[in-house]
Amino acid sequence: MILKNISILYGNDLRLIESTNVKILQQKFQKINPQITSSNEKTLNCKGLLLIPGLINSHTHIGDSVGKDVSINSSVDSKIHPVFGVKQKILSETPKKELIRFMRRSAISMLKKGITTFVDFREGGINGIQLLKQALKGIPIRSIILGRIEYYQTKNEIKKNIAMPELYQSELKSLLRNCDGIGISGANENSNACMKTYSKTKKLRAIHAAETVESYLASKKITGRSEPKRAMLTNPTFLVHMTFASKNDLREVSKKIRGIVVCPRANGALAEGIPDIELMEKINCNLAIGTDNVMINSPNLFREMDYLWKVSMGLNKKRIEPKKILKMTTVNAGNILNKKIGSIKEGFLADCVFLEKASIDLEPLSNPHAAIVHRASENSIKAVMIGGEFVHGKI
Repeated sequence: MILKNISILYGNDLRLIESTNVKILQQKFQKINPQITSSNEKTLNCKGLLLIPGLINSHTHIGDSVGKDVSINSSVDSKIHPVFGVKQKILSETPKKELIRFMRRSAISMLKKGITTFVDFREGGINGIQLLKQALKGIPIRSIILGRIEYYQTKNEIKKNIAMPELYQSELKSLLRNCDGIGISGANENSNACMKTYSKTKKLRAIHAAETVESYLASKKITGRSEPKRAMLTNPTFLVHMTFASKNDLREVSKKIRGIVVCPRANGALAEGIPDIELMEKINCNLAIGTDNVMINSPNLFREMDYLWKVSMGLNKKRIEPKKILKMTTVNAGNILNKKIGSIKEGFLADCVFLEKASIDLEPLSNPHAAIVHRASENSIKAVMIGGEFVHGKI
């Protein structure tokens, strides 16, 4: 397939090329050059369209899609605590068919909003993983499933540094044969010995850290060490949140792991503060963005980017460059996952979104990066492509 006369945001720097041709072959971008000519390939005239990388939602919990806006005024722990939160009650009491139906709707919603890959923290052990896989049947969105064994330790077990029982270690091995890695609840539910067990697993490892002031202080009270430092015992691929991480925490993290996934709207919805993006960038943290729990937040990266851009300005009187925010949902996320996604360049998977430059909210497109970050919406999308195939809309 050849896309002719199309504008694109090219490469790792999302550089605007006003008009070029793009050849897609075997699910990948093969050539990007205005001189490409067609022989027998299908050719589409894409004049008036802007091609951007498919968006990557780097942290979700779509399993709780059935609980949208339940207990909206409750505390963080009473909503989403992995042991006693209302979320757990809802998930345990809802029929599996309903859980599947609502997860499926969330996946379709993301696809229509230009999200071509999402990373899900999947609770419920192997059964939870299988439920999500059933929900995704026939939906072409890419999923990265980080499973979880339902094993949480008490404060006393953490203080005594109790190891993970062999039964759960065996369950962990079985779990990892069915998913892409592990999504750990947090350091405050695991002893050092337990987290070192997680560190020895071979697939992706991610863990929540420093989401709230309470969780940060709890770690120090129980163990004398900060929550992010203890989370690092899992040898994580990436950390999630880091809203209340110290400068020293961020320095250590920036040198040792692939990145941090921030969830600003979820933090705002829970009244738990906003991550210090400016400080994270100064310390050279690689940042990506997630929308977190569907229970408290819609899985919409356009809204997420817009919120982060504006709330950072409101709090710090200093605007983050919109291109940097767009990179958090594309290039940076691809780097964290170590996959050839998130960039429009030769050899990368042809996951991309076609935006109408003349759409009512974008025209005139004087600054494409800013327009995408704080003006684009589902209505701006002409089509979505994954692996070189149109999966939503058409040209």
